[in-house]
Amino acid sequence: MKKTEIVGYKRADLGKTAAQKLRAEGYVPSVLYGGEQQVHFYAPAILFRPLLFTPDVYEVTLNIEGELHKAVLQDTQFHPVNDMLIHADFLEILPGKEVTVEVPIKLVGTSEGVIKGGKLNQKLRKLRVRGEADNIPDYIELDVTKLGLGKSLKVEAIKTEGYTVLSNRSIPVVTIDIPRALRGTLRAE
Repeated sequence: MKKTEIVGYKRADLGKTAAQKLRAEGYVPSVLYGGEQQVHFYAPAILFRPLLFTPDVYEVTLNIEGELHKAVLQDTQFHPVNDMLIHADFLEILPGKEVTVEVPIKLVGTSEGVIKGGKLNQKLRKLRVRGEADNIPDYIELDVTKLGLGKSLKVEAIKTEGYTVLSNRSIPVVTIDIPRALRGTLRAE
């Protein structure tokens, strides 16, 4: 996992009015859970940018008034009209405890089916996995060079090491679609 840091401050008031005031000042009310106790804090909204607008999975070091916590971003809430981040939930990473995250899928190679005129269709962009934070990869790499026309690569074909894939094993990750123009010529052969 990639790493980033967010510097935050503990929240004294936990009510709705206090949260709205923090948002008006450019902060995001957040909570860290999964450890010994929940930690309610707020941080500048600009610090969340690397976490939100990327497919990558990040291990976040939360520096809350000098206390360091390792965590992963678990959930976010956005304003329905202006798409501003209004709340973030973090899950604390503890030694020996598994975390559940979504890891991006990276396709490698040019498939035989695409060379013959097929169209590569990536059905899944991320896979939900569970494992210890040290074992979770930055991305899951899939080699598509052997995929022919009309073939697919399913979740069950993914080899895992140190983590478990939670996504449905029968779902195709990538397929090679046969264009309409080629369908008639393939039947004739």
